[in-house]
Amino acid sequence: MSDNIAHALGRISQKLGSRVAVTEAHSGKSCTFSELDMFADRYGAYLKAEGVKSGDRVMLMVRPSIDFIALAFALFRLGAPVILIDPGMGYKNMLRCIAGVKPDHLIGVPEVVGLSLFYAAKFRSLKKRFCCGSFMGIGKFDIRNKRNLPQPPLQTFAPDETSLAAIIFTTGSTGPPKGVRFEHSIFSAQLEKIRTFYGIGQGDVDQPGFPLFALFSTALGVHAVIPDMDPTKPSQVDPQRFVQSILHYQVTYSFGSPAIWQVVSSYCRQNKIRCASLKKVLMAGAPVSGELVERVFDIIAKEGEIHTPYGATECLPIVSIEGRTIVGETWAETKKGKGTCVGSPLPGISLKIIESTDTSLSTIDECSVLDPGSCGEIIVKGDVVTRAYDGNHAQNLVSKVEDGDDFWHRIGDVGYLDTQDRLWFCGRKAHRVFSRNGIMYTICCEALINNLPDVFRSALVGIDSDQEYQKAIIIIELHKQSKRQVEDIVTEVKEICAAHPMLQTIEHVLVHDSFPVDIRHNAKIFREKLSVWAQQQVQKQS
Repeated sequence: MSDNIAHALGRISQKLGSRVAVTEAHSGKSCTFSELDMFADRYGAYLKAEGVKSGDRVMLMVRPSIDFIALAFALFRLGAPVILIDPGMGYKNMLRCIAGVKPDHLIGVPEVVGLSLFYAAKFRSLKKRFCCGSFMGIGKFDIRNKRNLPQPPLQTFAPDETSLAAIIFTTGSTGPPKGVRFEHSIFSAQLEKIRTFYGIGQGDVDQPGFPLFALFSTALGVHAVIPDMDPTKPSQVDPQRFVQSILHYQVTYSFGSPAIWQVVSSYCRQNKIRCASLKKVLMAGAPVSGELVERVFDIIAKEGEIHTPYGATECLPIVSIEGRTIVGETWAETKKGKGTCVGSPLPGISLKIIESTDTSLSTIDECSVLDPGSCGEIIVKGDVVTRAYDGNHAQNLVSKVEDGDDFWHRIGDVGYLDTQDRLWFCGRKAHRVFSRNGIMYTICCEALINNLPDVFRSALVGIDSDQEYQKAIIIIELHKQSKRQVEDIVTEVKEICAAHPMLQTIEHVLVHDSFPVDIRHNAKIFREKLSVWAQQQVQKQS
C-alpha cells in the first residue's frame, strides 16, 4: 500500500490547523491548514456528487492559487488522476497533448472552458466541464462557490503502488511534450526527499516559482506564499513584487528557475537589498552558473544555502550539489570546458554512465557501462523515477531498461562520473554535434565562449545534418548592456575557437538577438530551433 499525498495534508491539518497554509501574494488572501483541508474535502465531495470517480482523469487548468491547491488535493482524495499541462506550450502542442491523454473531466478558468467548447473535437473525451472563475461577471457556474457549502465527509482514496496520481507533461525541449505518469508512490518519495535531504518542514515559509511545489510545501506543513508572477514566464518576473513578498512574509526557502534568480539577484544587488530570512534557495531547470550562485549568496541570509537539484520531469530530484562547492571547487573546471558538476546521487538513487546509443535497450545487460571520466549516456534508478509515459509505448521502449524486477530510466542527457562519484552534465544527447574531429558536447563547448564578459549565453549547434559530418556553429546572445561593436565580439569568439582544440572545428559564429527557450524554466535553450535558424543564416551568407 502506498501513501496518498492527500493523507499528508489531513495529518498536517490536525496538527497545525490554525497556522497559515497558503497565501496569495497578489490578492493577500490566505487560508489555514484546517481551511485548506476543508476546502479540499468540500471540492472532492461536490465533484464526487457530480460523477467524478476514482480513476477518472481530470485536467486541472487553474491559475496558481488557494483553489488550485485545494482542487488538486480534492482530486488526490478522490483517486482521480490530475492532468497538468503548461499553457505556455502554445495551443497546437496543448491540443495535441489533450487529445492524447483523453481527460474525462476539465476544471479550468473560463478561457480554457471556452477553448474546450470551441475545439470540441479535441476535447471529445470530456464528460463534464467545471468552470473556476466567473465569465463576463457571471459567477453562477463558478466551482469556487462550492468550497463554502457543507458537504458529506469524503473518504480518501487508498492507493497501491501502481495507482496513478497525476500526468505531468514535459516541456518539449527536445521534441513534442510527453505525458509522464506519476503514481502516488512517486509523490511520496519526492516529499520524503524534500523533507529529509533539504531539511524543509514545519516552521518554514516557501515561495515557489513552480506551482506544483506549493503542493509539496503544504503537505509538509509549510506556509506556501504564491508569488505574484506568471509561472509560464519566469524570466519576466517582476523582481520588486517577488522580493516584496519574500520580505513581507519572511520567506525561508524558495524553489525556482535560474531565470527567476537572474532577475531577482540583479535587482537586489542594484537596490542593496538582502533577503535575510531566506535560508535556502533551490534552482533547477537548466545549468546554473557560478556567477549566479555568487550573486544569490550575496542577497540571502549570510548562513544561507543554495542547492541546484538535477533531474527531469521523469525523475526529480536525483542528484544535488550545494552552492559553496560550486563556487569554491567545480565552477573553475566548468569554465575550462569540463561540463557542469551537478553533484552526488541522493539517498536511494543509483546512476550509471553507459555508451550512448539511439537504439532501444531492453535490459541492463545490453548496456555497456563506462568507467569514471568517460562521457556517455546517463541512466538512473530509484524511488523518484517514474515508470512510464502515458499512451506512448514507443517512447517507453526507448527510455526504460529492465533490470530484473526493477528498471532504469534513460534521461536523454550525457555526462560522466568523476572519482568522487559526482555527476558532470555535458548536455542533451540529442544536441551532440558530430563534427569531422569527433563528438562535440554543448555544455562543455559553450562554457568556453560564455567566459567572455559581453556574451550572455551561447549555443553550439550542428547544421547540414544529412551529411556524414555536421558543420559546427556557435551562436551567441549578447548582454543587453554590452557597449562593444558586435563585429569585435565575433572576432574575439573566432579567436577563442581557433585557439582551443575543443572548438577548432567551428565553421561559423552567428549572433542572435534572443534565444528561444523552454516554457517552464525560460532557461533551457531550444537548440533545435537555433539549428534551423543557423542553417538559414549560413545559406544567406554563401
